[in-house]
Amino acid sequence: MAVKIGVTGWGDHELLYEKGIPPGEKLAVYASHFPAVEVDTAFYAIQPQKNYQKWVSQTPENFSFVIKAYQQLTGHDRSKLSVHDAKQLIKDYRESIEPVIQAGKLDSVLFQFPPWFDVKKEHIQKLKSLREWLPDLPLALEFRNRSWFDEKYKEQTLKFMKEEGWIHTICDEPQAGENSVPTVLEPTHPNKTLIRLHGRNTQGWNRNGRDGRDWRKVRFLYRYNEQELKEWADNLHELERKTPEITVFFNNNSGGDAAHNAKQLIEMLGIEYTELNPRQMDLFNF
Repeated sequence: MAVKIGVTGWGDHELLYEKGIPPGEKLAVYASHFPAVEVDTAFYAIQPQKNYQKWVSQTPENFSFVIKAYQQLTGHDRSKLSVHDAKQLIKDYRESIEPVIQAGKLDSVLFQFPPWFDVKKEHIQKLKSLREWLPDLPLALEFRNRSWFDEKYKEQTLKFMKEEGWIHTICDEPQAGENSVPTVLEPTHPNKTLIRLHGRNTQGWNRNGRDGRDWRKVRFLYRYNEQELKEWADNLHELERKTPEITVFFNNNSGGDAAHNAKQLIEMLGIEYTELNPRQMDLFNF
């Protein structure tokens, strides 16, 4: 089973790092534990090429990156872009990630759309345009609005994704109204499927900071138990019959649970990654 398991980002996973390790060295250490990572910083700003060049150099040959699409491309900032401006933004974004593409380390570009991105003609057209403007890249699609998987649209949504060549990002998240999507175990791309496990903190999912707290710390505060991980091990065995490559990321990172759960699932599946960065020698383990 070609399953790569990792976590979203590499900066905050205390389980992986000794105290005092410089931030600039954390990815190299991360890549001694996991074979893939999600680049979350790309969502907040188009990164300079030198950042990607550094990240490519710090990771082993078969390591792969899922890079989040910039928030202006997904509409999170609610700005209205002209077609000309959108194409220019796509061009700038594409150029920024070129070092990862050239190194053969791009798993996919993740377009995660906001909760208000629902089923309507203009949104379907936007997906068609994005696919047209990045024809040669693997693009993963994650919805945060339930309407795409409502009973009357679900089959059409999956058919559309297959026809347009979108990679389905299958989610595990709280079922908390229209701003969450169900787990739909249906690949839409002939080669790749992406899975993102957000935790199941139903109470925290829709807070969005309204109570004055950092909503991200609340939303993703969750640790999967052994039974829940067993469910996902079974899901992965089912999915492997339908899709050659599966990348799984734990995003339940508010309380330091993501790396722990990722290692549990790797062990549960009996996976041993042999082409990671070498680990620093632990003098107390012989």
